[in-house]
Amino acid sequence: MKNILKLLTAVMLFSTLQVKADEGMWLPLLLKKYNYEKMKALGLKLTPEQLYDVNHSSLKDAIVWFGGGCTAEIVSNKGLVLTNHHCGYDAISGLSTAKDNILDNGFWAKSIQEERPAPGLSVQFVIRMDDITSEVLDSLKNVSEKDRAKRMNAVFKTITDRATKGTGYEAQCREMFKGNAYYLFIFEKFTDIRLVGTPPQNIGKFGGETDNWMWPRHTGDFSMFRIYATRDGKPASYSADNVPYVPKNFLPINLKGVKQGDFAMIMGFPGRTNRYEFSQGVQIATDLVDPAIVALRDVRLNAWKEQMNKDVDIRLKLSSDFAGVANYWKFFRGEAEQLKHNKVFEQKQKEEKIFAKWASNKDEYKNLLADVDKTFAAYKPYSLQRTFLNEGILSPNIIKYAGMAFTMEDVLKGGDEKKINAMKEQMLEALKDMPYPSAIMQADKRIFDSILVLYYANLPKDQQAKYMADVILKYNTNPREAIKLYTEEVFNSSIFSSEEMTKAWFENPRLGVLKNDIAYKHIVGFRTSYIENYKPKVDEFNENILALGRKYIKGLMEMEPNKTFYPDANSSLRLTYGTVKSYMKFPLITNLDEVIEKHNKFTGNPEFDIPQRLIDLHKAKDYGRYAMKDGKLPVAFLTNDDITGGNSGSPVMDGEGQLIGLAFDGNWEAMSGNIHFDPENKRTICVDIRYVLFIIDKYGQASNIVNEMKVVQ
Repeated sequence: MKNILKLLTAVMLFSTLQVKADEGMWLPLLLKKYNYEKMKALGLKLTPEQLYDVNHSSLKDAIVWFGGGCTAEIVSNKGLVLTNHHCGYDAISGLSTAKDNILDNGFWAKSIQEERPAPGLSVQFVIRMDDITSEVLDSLKNVSEKDRAKRMNAVFKTITDRATKGTGYEAQCREMFKGNAYYLFIFEKFTDIRLVGTPPQNIGKFGGETDNWMWPRHTGDFSMFRIYATRDGKPASYSADNVPYVPKNFLPINLKGVKQGDFAMIMGFPGRTNRYEFSQGVQIATDLVDPAIVALRDVRLNAWKEQMNKDVDIRLKLSSDFAGVANYWKFFRGEAEQLKHNKVFEQKQKEEKIFAKWASNKDEYKNLLADVDKTFAAYKPYSLQRTFLNEGILSPNIIKYAGMAFTMEDVLKGGDEKKINAMKEQMLEALKDMPYPSAIMQADKRIFDSILVLYYANLPKDQQAKYMADVILKYNTNPREAIKLYTEEVFNSSIFSSEEMTKAWFENPRLGVLKNDIAYKHIVGFRTSYIENYKPKVDEFNENILALGRKYIKGLMEMEPNKTFYPDANSSLRLTYGTVKSYMKFPLITNLDEVIEKHNKFTGNPEFDIPQRLIDLHKAKDYGRYAMKDGKLPVAFLTNDDITGGNSGSPVMDGEGQLIGLAFDGNWEAMSGNIHFDPENKRTICVDIRYVLFIIDKYGQASNIVNEMKVVQ
């Protein structure tokens, strides 16, 4: 134990002065000791305590975890929240109807009274973070790998219960370096969140999927919300009596603009990276898993798009799901392409050869890579099973409804009326948000059919669920025709193909009816096959590869004690820093002239449509105080900060902690970034804060929103 802690003390996140400024997502708790001098040399003007402090207001108090998947920042002393349009997209589309279509038309609250509650949305502030490595590792002494997760979860509960007792806070323990270090994060969660403003989606999503992950970019990717609390500043459910939250800190706005080489830092909640992945993992992602995800998601997108183009209500109901699926459809396409292009598999192999040579005379590590080879060799034949289940078989809505009923089976068997009624109410509430119009079910039918075709064509016959051969293929001697006939039967006879019958069953759930339903039998057939035949193999692989990865990182640290090692992203609060930096032949900053050019070039393409008012403002050059010195209106710019999913909406700040933009995307050429950092190509695409304020003020005519911010000219 002492040796491990000594090792971590010597190398974990340390030797920072040797690392390039644009690499690493750093824990704010450790910035003062290990990053500050480098940041200062690049242009940081704040003190370490202004970045992170437990006892006094600091930068962290202006940053929130938005909806559990994005980042946002507080930009006024009245709890005004700024994030990406795509982060607020679900709430915005949920508040939209054909008669009041704020997704397409935009929305600006001209007063507090006009702000709209966003049910289900929440934000969380980090109160503090603690190093709990010693306590966790001590508890795991002499615990077998098989029992490690169970023991670790028990310790996590002890720690979080102790930390939150009597506080009203929430807590999470996070694993770092695949289990070589652990940190506790304490949160305060607010759930009364209201929409303040959003541009129309042809500004907020300008360029659509065509421009997604691409540079140059011209998207006004922002939306605005407000946190409400009790009069004494405490979190509370929605109430008309709640008032705007007074934050501990908020970010001032810098309208001076950016130039090449300016210091730029980003604080937020990056989702997941896996930069210590083994070469075999890279190969499986590149050749198998990523292409399968792309193909399966393509099915959903094509079917939905066909129906969305026919009806506004259908488009609004499906917009959020479509955007979410499409975003990572393109991501996985790009990741596979760039992993190959950047020869990441070959680079990982070189690194492993160096490690193997170093480890050859060390008992603890000499067999590690051989064990890795064996583990991946055993897993590879089954590596698509979970992907085809989760991204394929379980993705049609009809199966999601059947799956909801499936989760009630044990409760129904138990016969406890109190539990049955509680779960029934929960399910009926969930159904309110589920899309069921006939046009959506037509898309669902196409998805169901196409997924089964891909399943039959791509998984080895001896790995396919017994249900496939015993039931589906018996509908016809021709497999394609059999799947088609089976699909017709499912959508003609299942109670989950109709909104009325589905709700009727959940209002009066009967086990006998459920067990005789064809959609229920479908989900049971495929899930049972996975659980009985492949889940044990997948679980064994995950258990083994995690242990090997933990040992590998520990070995790497011993091999290179003077090298900086930073933890993978895991949705915990991080800070990354670098500079405003252009890319290849492309411009550093895009402008509104180019938005108009794209609009004219792609006339008739809805992805490049823009409102007439924006065209008029451009024609009149009515940019107010938001124009650059050359008279043009900035839209977006680049930095070389190291971010990933979850950083969407993160503030891009200058050396004084002032807001200069919002991070909203990465570039296509560096889409291998979750596994491999590319210092030459990695860029963060940021919407310029001047464009954000221009859209609010000049386009939206909501100067009241701008006036409550602290603006530095």
